[in-house]
Amino acid sequence: MSETTKTGVDALDELFAAVNRSDAPGLVVGVAQHGRPVYRRGFGLASIELGVANTAWTRMRIGSTSKHFTCLAALLLAEDGKLDIDAGVRTYVPELPLLEGEPTLRQLMNHSGGHRCYLDVGFLSDAMAIKPTGVALRTQVRQGDVNFAPGDKTLYNNGGYHLLSLIVERVSGMPFEQFLEERIFRPLGMVDTKSVPSDFEIHRNMATLHVAQPDGRWRRGIFPTEEVRGEGAMISTIDDMLRWLAHLRGPHTVGSDHTWKQMTTPVRLNNGSTVPYALGLMVHGYRGVRVVHHAGGVIGGTCQMLTVPDHALDIIIMTNGAVVSAVELANRIVDTMLGDEVLAAREERASIDRFKSVLGKRYHAPSTGLLAGFGDAGGKLGICLMNNPPVPLRDEGDTLRLGFEDIAMGPFTLRTADIADRDPPPTLEITESGHVLRLELLPDAAPADAVAPLAGRYRAADLGADALILQEGEAWKLRIFGQYAVNELALEALSADVVALSHAVHPQLRAALSVDRRDGVVTGFRVDSGRTRGMRFERIGD
Repeated sequence: MSETTKTGVDALDELFAAVNRSDAPGLVVGVAQHGRPVYRRGFGLASIELGVANTAWTRMRIGSTSKHFTCLAALLLAEDGKLDIDAGVRTYVPELPLLEGEPTLRQLMNHSGGHRCYLDVGFLSDAMAIKPTGVALRTQVRQGDVNFAPGDKTLYNNGGYHLLSLIVERVSGMPFEQFLEERIFRPLGMVDTKSVPSDFEIHRNMATLHVAQPDGRWRRGIFPTEEVRGEGAMISTIDDMLRWLAHLRGPHTVGSDHTWKQMTTPVRLNNGSTVPYALGLMVHGYRGVRVVHHAGGVIGGTCQMLTVPDHALDIIIMTNGAVVSAVELANRIVDTMLGDEVLAAREERASIDRFKSVLGKRYHAPSTGLLAGFGDAGGKLGICLMNNPPVPLRDEGDTLRLGFEDIAMGPFTLRTADIADRDPPPTLEITESGHVLRLELLPDAAPADAVAPLAGRYRAADLGADALILQEGEAWKLRIFGQYAVNELALEALSADVVALSHAVHPQLRAALSVDRRDGVVTGFRVDSGRTRGMRFERIGD
């Protein structure tokens, strides 16, 4: 090991000093160079309840980092001649409805299929209620509309990966979990890795998932379904994942070179634009080097898996409740291990000084329901989509961009000149996945009685739920009566036709509501969230 490498490894301890504690959950981290582990550490507690520390061999959930394993499983069946990933999904799941075009399996893998996500639909109807086996497929069969036509855009979709799991199971004739074990985990010696559908299952040496509470206490993290499959069900260790990353870079013993080329080729949309998502993997540049990675998130934990192939640098971080960004920590490991001598300058984020006039302003696209606003994201200009917190925009000179790698939708771009050093424009053009959308500036304050005309009962057929808009005291609420729970969202009028939705307990449940009228009378509304577009509620009574 060179002196430079030793310095890099020694410097890593400083990155994790904040989580090196004995009174809170933490994380495990592994770093390897040229296939040889150089840093393996556990920080914080694997279980607050039992006072057990995380170690280098603690198992944790990797969430959506599981997705490229699902793609590989399908491609292995394609190598066997049993499956065609360019066939329509109804070839293998005929019970699905034929909606606005039929996505292929490849489009499910690269999130360009356009179907709605069963998880996001379930969050809207039932919040975090735990749903039984079978709901995921039934939810997708019930949908009468789509987010967009196949290949038109990219929007992260766990439901597509659930379908891929079912297809692998149907075509292979064995449970999906068994297929992964026999065709991927066992051949590669990943002895501590499994696909585990439910957080209620108990596995040896498994860290508890922890969710931080506002009062400083912790709650156990439980995912709201017991049928998580290829969308994010794997548990693993840093040693198994470092072994996997070395195999991902090659040479490959599982999967042909053609298969792996497909796995790492970014999607090209119908309009010719390219998005840095391949088949279950992100592939793009970071400070002048090519990175291949995928993050994961569960209730009470996160993961980031990243490799810099040209420098044979492999990184895995898994958390069980530490209040940190695994993605940012992985990037900082790259910075530390490769250094400024190898890496290019850091990418600029938009300075807030040039855009102060649009801070707090919100825009809405009547044609699509897209709600976009601008806020302070740690001193940088952030864009707020669908009533979500601001995410800093990349400053690319003439344009500002929010990449798919930043938020798992889009990418979104807008012209710098449209909002820099000037008053907020009355209309604003934002490009989503290469499609130009025209948004209108919303007023600084909505009419005092803006929500009152919406009061009444509604039916959302695609949710399989009834809903009620009502006033309690000074607050207006949207109460959705799902099949497994009652979800309640607070309403904040932004104009006579646009309302922001938010959940008091689960801050990730945010959305935008667009009012439908006929002859001036409210006939219903549409709800758009990060991963569900145009969910229609029809008025059925007062």
